[in-house]
Amino acid sequence: MGDRLLQQWVCDVNEGLKNMVDLPTETNHWKKRSIYRIPTCVTDLNKKAFKPQIISFGPYHHGQHHLLSMEEHKHRALLHFLKRCGKPIEMLTSSLAEVAQNLKDAYEPLDPEWKEDTGRFLQLMILDGCFMLEVLRSYYSHKSNDYSPNDPIFSSHGKLYIMPYIRRDMLMLENQLPMLVLDKLLAVESDHANYQEDEEFLNKLIILFFEITDNVPKLGKCLHVLDVHRKSLLQEPKGKSYQPSNMNVIGGEGIIRSAIELDEAGIRFKKSRTTSLKDISFSGGVLRLPVIVVDDTTESMFLNLMAFERFHVGVGNDVTSYIFFMDNIIDSALDVALLHSRGIIHNAIGSDNAVAKLFNSMSKDVTLDPESSLDMVYKSINKYCKQPWNKWRANLIHTYFRNPWSIISLVAAVFLFAITIVQTVYALCDYYRQN
Repeated sequence: MGDRLLQQWVCDVNEGLKNMVDLPTETNHWKKRSIYRIPTCVTDLNKKAFKPQIISFGPYHHGQHHLLSMEEHKHRALLHFLKRCGKPIEMLTSSLAEVAQNLKDAYEPLDPEWKEDTGRFLQLMILDGCFMLEVLRSYYSHKSNDYSPNDPIFSSHGKLYIMPYIRRDMLMLENQLPMLVLDKLLAVESDHANYQEDEEFLNKLIILFFEITDNVPKLGKCLHVLDVHRKSLLQEPKGKSYQPSNMNVIGGEGIIRSAIELDEAGIRFKKSRTTSLKDISFSGGVLRLPVIVVDDTTESMFLNLMAFERFHVGVGNDVTSYIFFMDNIIDSALDVALLHSRGIIHNAIGSDNAVAKLFNSMSKDVTLDPESSLDMVYKSINKYCKQPWNKWRANLIHTYFRNPWSIISLVAAVFLFAITIVQTVYALCDYYRQN
């Protein structure tokens, strides 16, 4: 029995060797992947952060019991979408059928039930895609005002109580739809030609929905909603160029002190000029950091962004670098309080200790690229801290210049000391003159 299994395995290996594709084909195969199942070793750190609470998008969580109540709302949104655009459902199915294989290839892995049943897969893409578009447009457009004023989802009440949960679920890596789905649906709705005139329309729609910034940047082609959100958080600050220094940030110089210790070493904290997570700089004893609002969705958002960077080859590691950096300078509630006093951290979750624990937990099991974009910042800060004069000057400032009374006391002491010296000099001069 064992020999027969071994022979079968050898035959399978030889057959696989014969059918092995060339390198360009294999590269193109992996390039299509953009939506991933997160392994247990990652989700065990925080299971809630990766699992949708109210709605599923795509095949990974479809049909789960606690998400079934939203399926009725998806069907209603589809009917509103079709009635408003005046197009038959057949146009949507035929448009997505043309790219069905590309849509399947975006998921890694995809269960056989979805691979083999293309009709069911397309039905899922259309229902979820139309609902997502209706949700995105409900925040800024009057096109979706044909819903009832007491609609559970698209009314003012729904926007207040339901939409925040939908927004949170839309930023989970396992809960993404390929951007191609939304592109195809919008193209059918607007008769193709009109939609092609503004290739950034969908990106703007997503950015406005998540209320990231009023200044909507050009992001180019994106993979899905999570990718749009990531790119919008990482806009390149003007005038800043990145030169990798080939420093291993994991050891030695790559670990910097906490915010309190840096403050004691004479480093001042100021807000960056932009909110980009890449806008971190150190110059002249001033460390500039982007403003961040920490609320109930912050942990889930960052964990999914870091998971995307971890599994999608070539996307970069800027979000992971930012979290690793913040974990370095935040050790306790005192560090959070210091950054809050400088206007860098806006705490919307409660205690400063809770914020410190949040950043410390997010960096667990993080593997950082040795060529991080923050290499030069790490090196500059450590070099500054090693100079004794900077620490002496900081101690002087902290001891004598923290408040007006300390300054007055110091000036008075110096003045009295100067008078004492003058009196002593005059006394000595008088003594020598008399002798």
